[in-house]
Amino acid sequence: MTVVVEEGDLVARVEGSAGVIRLNRPKAINAVTLEMFRDIDKALDRFEADPAVAVILLEGAGERGLCAGGDIRALWESSKVNGDLGKILWREEYILNARIKKFPKPYVAFMDGIVMGGGVGLSAHASHRVVTDRTKLAMPEVGLGFFPDVGGTYLLSHSPGEIGTYFGLTGQIMNGPDAINAKFADAVVPAAKLPALREALTKVRSGVTAAEISKLIESFATGETAGPVAAKQATIDALFGFDRMEDIVAALKRDGSEFAIATLKTLGEKSPRGMVVTLKLLRLARKASSLEECLVREYRAALEVFRSDDFREGVRAAVIDKDRNPTWSPSKIEDVTPEMVAPYFAEIGADELKFN
Repeated sequence: MTVVVEEGDLVARVEGSAGVIRLNRPKAINAVTLEMFRDIDKALDRFEADPAVAVILLEGAGERGLCAGGDIRALWESSKVNGDLGKILWREEYILNARIKKFPKPYVAFMDGIVMGGGVGLSAHASHRVVTDRTKLAMPEVGLGFFPDVGGTYLLSHSPGEIGTYFGLTGQIMNGPDAINAKFADAVVPAAKLPALREALTKVRSGVTAAEISKLIESFATGETAGPVAAKQATIDALFGFDRMEDIVAALKRDGSEFAIATLKTLGEKSPRGMVVTLKLLRLARKASSLEECLVREYRAALEVFRSDDFREGVRAAVIDKDRNPTWSPSKIEDVTPEMVAPYFAEIGADELKFN
């Protein structure tokens, strides 16, 4: 066994023919830090160059989940003092997300338990994405005055119909089968079978193909492809098929069903500005030719978010004080003006995100 990164917040080592990357902050549900992103990048350098490594395996330490997202508290602290952590962390994270999507060897992500935000970025762009009966996957960023980043706008815009619009604006949780239906994952494997699948992955031959890895995973999978949200596809398509938040809200009010009322309540808790920016990003992502194009746009928007009161207030209410009672600015969707939204989409000159 070759250890690439020593025990710490990230463990990377070769086990058999697998290059294993383990997020190792179980007490924080493996929330990822800037250093961890850098260590993952270094591990991928080593694994890509090592002919003995046939497959990459991403997993999370502990029982609670793969990853609850990025280190939001550190970003909040930096945002308060006008620091540059957002600019540095998101740049390196988004470049890593694009690298994972194009990685030349099969990259298997075990999306067990909680998978949110930055955890989605490390797993849902993988070539082989395994969810379980315990998976709780979400992009809940609008509740923090933010938007679904890490290529989330690309992923959500490729979900069927308006399913991605629904998940992106509400931040609702997907179970394993719903994650497959939304095109965030590929196979449901019962959590009890993960150790056996993991063992099998460490024994694959050098030069194994993506198709062979898919076949191996399928031999452990349940075959489920659609969860409870997929059953509401027609309703969701009718209610979320608009390009303005006001029209979505109006459609939900007109509908008046139990689902519509519950959805309105959920949207009422989110940042109005965050929802308007998210919807515009999702509509632009539908026309995007690549993940990179979406990441460039997300990076522009992220830098604007970092400067915004809504982000600091959203994190304060959810993570710092935990009072769940943010005071959004503005407080109503109809008060979000085009002038407020424009800076999120403006070009940023020398700061533009560039890929190697």
